[in-house]
Amino acid sequence: MTIAQPGSPASGRRELHVKPLFLATILTGSFLLFLTQPMIARMALPRLGGAPAVWNSAMLVYQALLLAGYAYAHFLSRLRPRRQAGLHLAMFALAALWLPIGLGTALPPRDVAPAIWAPWFLLSSIGPLFFIISAQAPLMQRWYALESRRGEPYALYAASNLGSFAGLVSYPLLVEPLLTLEQQAMAWTMGFGLLVLLVAGCAFTMPRESAEEAPPEVSPAPRAKTIIYWMALAAIPSGLMLSTTTHLTTDIVAVPLLWVVPLGLYLLSFVIAFAVRRGAADLVTAIAPVVLLIAGGFAFSDGTSRPLLSAAMGLSLLFVVAIALHAEMYRLRPPPDHLTGFYLAMAAGGVAGGLFCALIAPSLFDWAYEHPLLVIAAAMLVPQTGLLNWVSRISPPLRWALPVLALLASLAADKRIWPGLSETGTILISIGIALLGILYIGHRYLFALCLAALMMGYGGWRITELSFGDARTRSYFGIYTVSDRSDGSARVLTHGTTLHGIQNLVPGEEANPTTYYSPGSGVGLAMRAAENLFGPRAHIGVIGLGTGTLACYALPGQDWRFFEIDPGIERIARSEGRFTFLSRCAPQARVIIGDARLSLAREPPGKLHILAVDAFSSDSVPIHLLTREAFGVYGRAMRPDGLLLVHISNRYLDLRPVVAAAAAAEGWTALLVEHHPSGLADERNASVSVWVALSRNRQTLDALVDASDRTTMWQGLRARRGFAGWSDDYASILPLLKFWPR
Repeated sequence: MTIAQPGSPASGRRELHVKPLFLATILTGSFLLFLTQPMIARMALPRLGGAPAVWNSAMLVYQALLLAGYAYAHFLSRLRPRRQAGLHLAMFALAALWLPIGLGTALPPRDVAPAIWAPWFLLSSIGPLFFIISAQAPLMQRWYALESRRGEPYALYAASNLGSFAGLVSYPLLVEPLLTLEQQAMAWTMGFGLLVLLVAGCAFTMPRESAEEAPPEVSPAPRAKTIIYWMALAAIPSGLMLSTTTHLTTDIVAVPLLWVVPLGLYLLSFVIAFAVRRGAADLVTAIAPVVLLIAGGFAFSDGTSRPLLSAAMGLSLLFVVAIALHAEMYRLRPPPDHLTGFYLAMAAGGVAGGLFCALIAPSLFDWAYEHPLLVIAAAMLVPQTGLLNWVSRISPPLRWALPVLALLASLAADKRIWPGLSETGTILISIGIALLGILYIGHRYLFALCLAALMMGYGGWRITELSFGDARTRSYFGIYTVSDRSDGSARVLTHGTTLHGIQNLVPGEEANPTTYYSPGSGVGLAMRAAENLFGPRAHIGVIGLGTGTLACYALPGQDWRFFEIDPGIERIARSEGRFTFLSRCAPQARVIIGDARLSLAREPPGKLHILAVDAFSSDSVPIHLLTREAFGVYGRAMRPDGLLLVHISNRYLDLRPVVAAAAAAEGWTALLVEHHPSGLADERNASVSVWVALSRNRQTLDALVDASDRTTMWQGLRARRGFAGWSDDYASILPLLKFWPR
């Protein structure tokens, strides 16, 4: 390796291109890193299933590999630079054995839970590639800092997160809609080759005087207290990003692709916080306490009455807090000789925040309490400058008395102790608590207590009260609440803003199917005709249990089985004190826990007469259950003359073209019915629904139409021109968004 002497003309010309080279290297590595996660998730979906428990484990694999990559960079930075370059390029060559990027051929054993098997499967498939790329950001900054004339290396971390943001946004908007998974893997592999060339180019920029000597530590090592503080400053935004995503998509509005926004803002916060120009970061840090009071006060609010405003406040809160805390990290950054240790502490904090939200909180709490807890923790860490000096002039007992009184006043604001309080009174109490919080800015713990009082006044006491009963159940799949209507006429199961089932409590109507499954719905018509179509011993399968409503179409002699991913839902549906559809109508029905596609693939072939696919009433669509390959699994499990029913009601997606394309590819004939409930008693609490009935035997569909009510309008299902449908190799929801331009 030939290296020019410092100060020579060749050295000066080379230095002109050094910063662009390092920028390109860091941008490329971060871009590839954030393409890997969603791409591998799509590849593995048909094999591992869509269980959130599986993907929580997978996310921890990604975070652990990122931490390992940062630790590797920290270790490598202690060696002589030339040895660093040689070893790092050798590691790239070793990781290249796993190219082209993709998954191994192993299948999950039946006796091992996917959530346990998935991490080992992912580690063996992409571990080396993800590991070596994750080391780029800190290691390239360390190499850049070997020449003191190059200036501040930390600004390159802003570029790293800009590359991560570009990778995150480009996958759902460009890569997934335009390329198949095979093409994505080849494009990623070419990107990996480009990254190797860029890293080699960066290695050639090492100054000769430092290339042969281990970089000295010229500054004192950071204290343990400082390292722990770095980790805390990194953990809060990491956890808040995850909790904000959960809060938005369950309690406010479950719009597809919304999960991209919190993660994108989290990445952009680093761009601002680590920028050379400090104006924007300083301004955001200064207003952060006020934003915490305004937006953080609604941490317990469901936001359904004003979803756009609530979503905007939640996202603004995340963005401002992340910038303020990351800017504080930047302010406390060590000299470049301890740069890699700084990033290692940051990665460890990020993992801690992820662990808290992904594993610890769901095990400890029955509601998403991690979100308000993280907001309060942010209030105690955000830099604050007192507006007034009055707090320090009063005695400590009085200093604490006012926030405690504010907490008591929040009981009245939430109408726990003053049910007759007017809306105006509630608003005035909240304004008073917020003003008190502003006066306490600069006194972290007292400020945090005022913020907690404001949160509790906006629904916190009501949410907490439910935790002392059995109305709420939490699992990896969601937070479910069982509630009775105020007039006692019905019992409702909800997951955030999504309705999962209603049971009538009016005497004599307890077994009446409701919501999307009422007698006039597509599935209701099919279940009522099952005996005429297939005889008294029909075999019926249902994907998605919910409250067990469909069980009340079961007749003696029929064989019913439900395929349900969430064990928590089965406990709710079988609980006598909650819902009685199963126990009253089909106590003998089997409930098979696990991803429906994987479970059906293990069932005996050609057994089911009817299969109802009801996994799409929520606004989160499990893509792997609507691909051509999925319809192939359904066809294998069913008899040749069987009837497949697919529920495609959705607020944001038009799923008709997906089903039409899959039907055409697999040789099914399809009919659609859109049901608008009447005011009849047998359709009390019924909902508008859209069902598609499919069969490989046209006579089965004709018999269903003949058995339906005369007012029912079955329609043919037409394919959309230019839309090829979904497959395990290609799927994008963008063409199906109802608000997406075509």
